[in-house]
Amino acid sequence: MEQIFLISGLGADRRLFNKLDLPGYEIVYVDWIEPEPTDTIATYAKKLAEHYHIEPHSNILGVSLGGVMVVEISSIISLNKAIIVSSVKSASEFPWYFKLFRNFPLYKVIPHGFYSSVGYIIKPLFGKMGGKSGLMFVDMIRHSSPVFMRWAMHAILRWQPTPLNTKVYHIIGDKDLIFSCKRIKDADYIVKKGSHDMVYTRGLQISQIVQSILKNEIA
Repeated sequence: MEQIFLISGLGADRRLFNKLDLPGYEIVYVDWIEPEPTDTIATYAKKLAEHYHIEPHSNILGVSLGGVMVVEISSIISLNKAIIVSSVKSASEFPWYFKLFRNFPLYKVIPHGFYSSVGYIIKPLFGKMGGKSGLMFVDMIRHSSPVFMRWAMHAILRWQPTPLNTKVYHIIGDKDLIFSCKRIKDADYIVKKGSHDMVYTRGLQISQIVQSILKNEIA
């Protein structure tokens, strides 16, 4: 059975893909591993690829930070399908506040314990998760590694994407409050009313889009 590797976003884990349905594919979850302090997005993506044995002609889907990893992996490995959801593929697609955070890196002085307790604060930015779904989101944040969270914030702000040498399929929501679709160039699919967490909240629709890409129904 053909495989597809799934990489979640910052502060999330494999539960983010609970509503993604990809029949006919073996799902391989790419969980975050602890980075070295000197790792960049590029070196970390290479470590992920080696750790999970991502080989040429693999299928990979990444959400948010996971999408950034997909872009980097696609620059070193010739993939079959590279799909990013609620993410960016170039520096020009960064939100305006990235420059602000680069100049004023407040995340460096925030206590480690804060990172595992901000779920309720930042949840509105990701979408309208309520009830059990909302509790799941907060729980994912709570169980995220503070070391990884701080490293990732530093690394993503300094990411210098290389020019794409392979096709990356880009799915973005028009209600994404993290990465505005207005800054996304050449998106393959813009999901109406899609928020940053739409891979979960709009699981059926995202599943159909991804299946179309895997079946070459979207060029």
